[in-house]
Amino acid sequence: MSEKLQKVLAQAGLGSRRELERWIESGRVNVNGKVAKLGDRVEFKDEVKVDGRLVKLPDRRERIRVIAYNKPEGEVSTRDDPEGRPTVFKHLPNLQNGRWVMVGRLDINTAGLLLFTNNGELANALMHPSGQVEREYVVRIHGAVDDAMVKRLTDGVLLDDGEARFLKVKVGQGGNTNRWFSVVIAEGRNREVRRLWESQGVEVSRLKRIRYGNVEVPSYVRSGEWLELEPDDVKKLCKLVGLRTDVDWSVTPAEKHKADRQERKLRSRGPRG
Repeated sequence: MSEKLQKVLAQAGLGSRRELERWIESGRVNVNGKVAKLGDRVEFKDEVKVDGRLVKLPDRRERIRVIAYNKPEGEVSTRDDPEGRPTVFKHLPNLQNGRWVMVGRLDINTAGLLLFTNNGELANALMHPSGQVEREYVVRIHGAVDDAMVKRLTDGVLLDDGEARFLKVKVGQGGNTNRWFSVVIAEGRNREVRRLWESQGVEVSRLKRIRYGNVEVPSYVRSGEWLELEPDDVKKLCKLVGLRTDVDWSVTPAEKHKADRQERKLRSRGPRG
């Protein structure tokens, strides 16, 4: 059965469909020796090259993988940084086929949960605004916050790229002018959490993402460490955004052994402080 070229390339983990459509339009993709065009469909047996390099097309039954990474402050959410700063990709395990696709971004001063997957279609579905996938953050605010401000932030605030709001705001620990909050958003606009608070004249002094969809950072995964999600958890994540789950979710004994060893290593030191 044939499928659209950009969809297959996204499933191979080369990027989002939108990005791959631009690659096709710019002539970077060849199918069976001919320059591809938007609308082309391919099958598993076809020869596809990107920038002259052969791409291994994914079997539709291939297992989708997801990494939960606990990003520290100071790392940039890019593969390469011209300034030589550490990137979030440097700690991730190698993939035999395809590449890890990052689900959303966290700015250099934001810590916490970053998801990576080998399936670009899943990444795109998790990031797209139409999916309304929740992201939860804990944030420390310097400045006075009252009930009226919280109401404005949940009703909606006009930012320079349109209206934005928090779905939920929960007051946490701290004093009157230096307090922690838990907030939930359903979009992933650039620095959205920070800009919402700053629109009210207060300062964000710490920011950390603790949940994306139904995935949270396990207590034993410390800053700069990662854990691969179990197949059942990946399936739940796919169902959350309406992706098909009729693939082979079984793991090989070698993969199981490797995953168990990684989890034992992380758990052996107890929960993070």
